Amino acid sequence: MEKVWIYQANRFFTANELELLRGDLSEFVKQWTAHGDRLLGSFEIKYNLFIILKVDESQAMVTGCSIDKSVHLLKDIASRLNIDLFDRTLIAYRLNSNTPIELVSRDQFERLIREGIVNEKTTVFNNLLTNGEEFTTKWEVSLKDSWHGQVFLG
Repeated sequence: MEKVWIYQANRFFTANELELLRGDLSEFVKQWTAHGDRLLGSFEIKYNLFIILKVDESQAMVTGCSIDKSVHLLKDIASRLNIDLFDRTLIAYRLNSNTPIELVSRDQFERLIREGIVNEKTTVFNNLLTNGEEFTTKWEVSLKDSWHGQVFLG
Protein backbone atom coordinates (compact mmCIF):
# COMPACT_ATOMS: atom_id res chain seq x y z
CA MET A 1 0.00 0.00 0.00
CA GLU A 2 1.19 3.47 -0.80
CA LYS A 3 0.88 6.18 1.86
CA VAL A 4 0.34 9.75 0.64
CA TRP A 5 0.61 13.23 2.17
CA ILE A 6 -0.60 16.25 0.21
CA TYR A 7 0.61 19.74 1.03
CA GLN A 8 -0.99 22.71 -0.67
CA ALA A 9 0.88 25.99 -0.73
CA ASN A 10 -0.84 29.29 -0.10
CA ARG A 11 0.47 30.54 -3.46
CA PHE A 12 2.00 29.09 -6.61
CA PHE A 13 5.71 28.26 -6.62
CA THR A 14 8.07 30.28 -8.79
CA ALA A 15 10.52 28.61 -11.21
CA ASN A 16 13.41 29.20 -8.78
CA GLU A 17 11.39 27.78 -5.89
CA LEU A 18 10.49 24.70 -7.93
CA GLU A 19 14.18 24.06 -8.58
CA LEU A 20 14.96 24.37 -4.87
CA LEU A 21 12.00 22.18 -3.94
CA ARG A 22 12.99 19.42 -6.34
CA GLY A 23 16.53 19.39 -4.96
CA ASP A 24 15.49 19.36 -1.30
CA LEU A 25 12.74 16.79 -1.77
CA SER A 26 14.88 14.53 -3.93
CA GLU A 27 17.65 14.53 -1.33
CA PHE A 28 15.13 13.93 1.46
CA VAL A 29 13.39 10.91 -0.09
CA LYS A 30 16.77 9.30 -0.85
CA GLN A 31 17.60 9.41 2.87
CA TRP A 32 14.12 8.95 4.38
CA THR A 33 14.09 6.20 7.00
CA ALA A 34 11.85 4.71 9.66
CA HIS A 35 13.71 3.17 12.61
CA GLY A 36 16.77 2.68 10.43
CA ASP A 37 14.87 1.06 7.55
CA ARG A 38 15.01 2.92 4.26
CA LEU A 39 11.59 4.06 3.07
CA LEU A 40 10.63 3.78 -0.59
CA GLY A 41 9.74 7.44 -0.74
CA SER A 42 8.96 9.65 -3.69
CA PHE A 43 7.48 13.06 -4.34
CA GLU A 44 5.58 15.02 -6.95
CA ILE A 45 5.00 18.72 -7.37
CA LYS A 46 1.68 19.20 -9.11
CA TYR A 47 0.43 22.38 -10.77
CA ASN A 48 3.19 24.43 -9.06
CA LEU A 49 0.96 24.41 -5.98
CA PHE A 50 0.93 20.97 -4.37
CA ILE A 51 3.72 18.87 -2.86
CA ILE A 52 2.81 15.20 -2.69
CA LEU A 53 4.99 12.89 -0.62
CA LYS A 54 4.53 9.15 -1.09
CA VAL A 55 5.86 6.03 0.58
CA ASP A 56 5.46 2.51 -0.77
CA GLU A 57 5.00 0.58 2.46
CA SER A 58 5.70 -2.82 0.89
CA GLN A 59 9.33 -2.60 2.06
CA ALA A 60 9.07 -0.59 5.29
CA MET A 61 6.21 1.08 7.12
CA VAL A 62 6.21 4.75 8.01
CA THR A 63 6.40 5.66 11.68
CA GLY A 64 5.64 8.74 13.70
CA CYS A 65 9.34 9.65 13.62
CA SER A 66 9.54 9.33 9.84
CA ILE A 67 6.44 11.49 9.42
CA ASP A 68 7.93 14.04 11.83
CA LYS A 69 11.06 14.17 9.64
CA SER A 70 8.98 15.04 6.58
CA VAL A 71 6.96 17.68 8.44
CA HIS A 72 10.18 19.21 9.77
CA LEU A 73 11.57 19.40 6.22
CA LEU A 74 8.39 21.01 4.87
CA LYS A 75 8.30 23.55 7.70
CA ASP A 76 11.93 24.40 6.93
CA ILE A 77 11.16 24.77 3.22
CA ALA A 78 8.12 26.92 4.00
CA SER A 79 10.19 29.18 6.21
CA ARG A 80 12.93 29.60 3.61
CA LEU A 81 10.44 30.31 0.81
CA ASN A 82 8.16 32.48 2.95
CA ILE A 83 5.22 30.27 2.02
CA ASP A 84 2.59 28.40 4.03
CA LEU A 85 2.19 24.67 3.36
CA PHE A 86 -0.07 24.01 6.34
CA ASP A 87 -3.00 26.39 5.84
CA ARG A 88 -5.99 24.05 5.56
CA THR A 89 -8.45 26.94 5.20
CA LEU A 90 -7.58 27.63 1.56
CA ILE A 91 -9.52 25.79 -1.14
CA ALA A 92 -8.03 25.06 -4.54
CA TYR A 93 -10.49 24.65 -7.40
CA ARG A 94 -10.86 25.11 -11.12
CA LEU A 95 -14.02 25.65 -13.09
CA ASN A 96 -13.03 23.12 -15.78
CA SER A 97 -9.95 21.41 -17.20
CA ASN A 98 -9.20 24.42 -19.43
CA THR A 99 -9.18 27.03 -16.67
CA PRO A 100 -6.38 27.78 -14.21
CA ILE A 101 -6.49 26.61 -10.62
CA GLU A 102 -7.76 29.26 -8.24
CA LEU A 103 -6.96 29.44 -4.54
CA VAL A 104 -9.51 31.06 -2.20
CA SER A 105 -10.56 31.18 1.43
CA ARG A 106 -13.51 29.15 2.66
CA ASP A 107 -15.60 32.34 2.87
CA GLN A 108 -14.74 33.28 -0.73
CA PHE A 109 -15.55 29.73 -1.86
CA GLU A 110 -18.97 29.89 -0.18
CA ARG A 111 -19.63 33.24 -1.86
CA LEU A 112 -18.66 31.80 -5.27
CA ILE A 113 -21.16 28.97 -4.74
CA ARG A 114 -23.91 31.40 -3.75
CA GLU A 115 -23.17 33.51 -6.83
CA GLY A 116 -23.33 30.43 -9.07
CA ILE A 117 -19.73 30.78 -10.26
CA VAL A 118 -18.75 27.54 -8.51
CA ASN A 119 -21.19 24.65 -8.85
CA GLU A 120 -21.37 20.91 -8.22
CA LYS A 121 -19.33 20.20 -11.36
CA THR A 122 -16.43 22.47 -10.34
CA THR A 123 -13.20 20.51 -9.77
CA VAL A 124 -11.80 20.63 -6.24
CA PHE A 125 -8.70 19.03 -4.74
CA ASN A 126 -9.17 16.63 -1.85
CA ASN A 127 -5.94 17.07 0.11
CA LEU A 128 -7.17 14.87 2.96
CA LEU A 129 -6.46 11.63 1.10
CA THR A 130 -3.88 9.31 2.61
CA ASN A 131 -3.34 6.43 0.20
CA GLY A 132 -2.06 6.16 -3.34
CA GLU A 133 -5.14 4.54 -4.84
CA GLU A 134 -7.39 7.29 -3.49
CA PHE A 135 -4.93 9.90 -4.72
CA THR A 136 -5.11 8.50 -8.24
CA THR A 137 -8.91 8.40 -8.37
CA LYS A 138 -10.25 10.86 -5.79
CA TRP A 139 -7.84 13.78 -5.53
CA GLU A 140 -9.21 15.91 -8.39
CA VAL A 141 -12.96 15.46 -8.22
CA SER A 142 -16.15 17.37 -8.81
CA LEU A 143 -17.44 19.38 -5.89
CA LYS A 144 -20.48 17.12 -5.55
CA ASP A 145 -18.25 14.04 -5.11
CA SER A 146 -15.95 15.50 -2.45
CA TRP A 147 -16.01 16.35 1.22
CA HIS A 148 -16.24 19.96 0.01
CA GLY A 149 -19.67 19.16 -1.42
CA GLN A 150 -20.86 17.74 1.89
CA VAL A 151 -19.72 20.89 3.69
CA PHE A 152 -20.71 23.56 1.16
CA LEU A 153 -23.64 22.06 -0.72
CA GLY A 154 -25.29 20.50 2.32
